[in-house]
Amino acid sequence: MQFIYGYPDFHGADGDMLDAGPIGELAAAAETAGWHGFSLTEHPSPGAKWLDAGGHQSLDPFVTLAFAAAATQRLRLLTYLTVVPYRNPLLLAKTAATLDRLSNGRLILGAGTGYLKSEFFALGVDFDERNTLFDEALDVLPMAWKGERFSYTGTHFGARDVIQLPRPTQNPIPIWIGGNAKITRRRVAERAQGWMPLAGPIELSRTARSTHIGGIEDLAGMINDMRALAGDRGDGLDVLFPYIDPTIRSLGDVERHRDVLGQLSEMGVNWVAVSAPRDSPSAATEFAQGFAETYFGAPAG
Repeated sequence: MQFIYGYPDFHGADGDMLDAGPIGELAAAAETAGWHGFSLTEHPSPGAKWLDAGGHQSLDPFVTLAFAAAATQRLRLLTYLTVVPYRNPLLLAKTAATLDRLSNGRLILGAGTGYLKSEFFALGVDFDERNTLFDEALDVLPMAWKGERFSYTGTHFGARDVIQLPRPTQNPIPIWIGGNAKITRRRVAERAQGWMPLAGPIELSRTARSTHIGGIEDLAGMINDMRALAGDRGDGLDVLFPYIDPTIRSLGDVERHRDVLGQLSEMGVNWVAVSAPRDSPSAATEFAQGFAETYFGAPAG
């Protein structure tokens, strides 16, 4: 099992996204401690009402991960997740390929359809077209990354005999799709390299318009169904699960968490994401070191 250090998002409208500490320093500390990846989420224009209800802000994931890449050598870089319909797929392909090339092949493109109607409206994207736009991007991304001529007609664009460079270092950049809906798991099985189930209270699932995972048995069943849909390629699919129990961040209740992590591993989860505390840079750095020593025996920095 491998672990992703999640740079914490910021809940509410007040405060500063960098309160948890400088990106380069924290990414380097996570790498030194032995973490396997570094992630950020995405919300470019969240509504004030949603923020007041507990929603969160985020730094731009691609710019921030590029900064983290420059401060590290090994960490995988995950967009967790980028809302694909917000971008023209050719611009998304260019951004992802550039970051992958500059980081020497470390990008994982975590992707989702999105769920905040107000944010879609603010960005001028039709919420009801999100699934169509997402599927168009899944068509375009691998074609663009080949660095060869291609044509494609989408809902709002027409690419005619275009060539996009640079080619990414990876062939292709792995795409991990987030969400619990059946259509999401089918997309993963047929067109992606990994799945990122959504964990949390039922209210979150309702807001995200996604099937609720009520317990570890539900997750196991979904993983098995997804692998069955994928056929021969099912065993090669990655599964990233977000560990949201706050006591794991305080490094408490260790034996219970080890038991849960063992159960997740047995059912096929091979990546776990844990958000760092955002109290202070020193707290975030201490967490990176303490968690590694506690859960995967990595050396302290």
